[in-house]
Amino acid sequence: MATIDRQTATLALAHALAAAGRGLPVFPLSATKLPALRSPHHGEQPPVHCRGECGLPGHGVHDATTDPAAVRALFAAAPRATGYGIACGRAPHRLIGIDLDIDTAHGNDSVGALRQLALQHLFTIPPTVTVLTPSGGRHLWLTGPADTTVPNSAGRLAPGIDVRGTGGYLVGPGSITTHGRYRLAPGTAHLPPAPCPRALLRLLTPPPRRPTGTAMSGAGTPESPGRRGEGLIQFVLAAHEGQRNTRLFWAACRAYEHGFGDALADALTTAAVRTGLTEQEARAAIASAERLTRGRGRG
Repeated sequence: MATIDRQTATLALAHALAAAGRGLPVFPLSATKLPALRSPHHGEQPPVHCRGECGLPGHGVHDATTDPAAVRALFAAAPRATGYGIACGRAPHRLIGIDLDIDTAHGNDSVGALRQLALQHLFTIPPTVTVLTPSGGRHLWLTGPADTTVPNSAGRLAPGIDVRGTGGYLVGPGSITTHGRYRLAPGTAHLPPAPCPRALLRLLTPPPRRPTGTAMSGAGTPESPGRRGEGLIQFVLAAHEGQRNTRLFWAACRAYEHGFGDALADALTTAAVRTGLTEQEARAAIASAERLTRGRGRG
């Protein structure tokens, strides 16, 4: 087992160095997909705000580098690393990761959801680097412009679609985790990360939420839920077991982004209770959505 571990670590370093050579900032990951280096601030009284300013390794994505010597040093300090992370949002590529989860057991079709968004907002996902995950999902690699910060999100774009932006990271191809190996999809290894379509970029970087009660419509009055709110309610009502919390959270996020979350909260709660959630569970999910949309600008 020790020989296999050393071989796995050696391969992880090789893959990480290859990625760094293409301008992708990397750092070592454990088999659990978490940073392989322990924080030097472990045991300190929280909150700890150091992002590497102390000069020591162990700050997760903030350790990421393209310097080969620094990459080797990080992996030397993490001999049991089995993979590597790629920091998103960093120059020169400013990578944006579109993480499409596959959950057929609960009816989540993230690929179909992305296709629907593309039809609705008139964009096409260009051929780009695609990484296949051990669970059957996939990561699409896109690049963003220098003047745009894409925040991380989970399920905000659509159920089953997570976004890795500034401050986030993707598991690099060749990494081995407890669930299996991440690998490049056939036919995409030679591709560079493609620029993110402008229409999709607008969805990934929605405008900051206005304070409650100040969202304005074109007529200069507070925006009303209207037909859009009714659509979100129907979306929640259509949830099957295993989807209920995810659908409610996503719908609440969209409502708060458009300024009518508080106005729709009771109706969303009622709809969620009809699908089988308790009122307490529904209120908690809606409150989480409000906190996420309020703090999204912090990345």
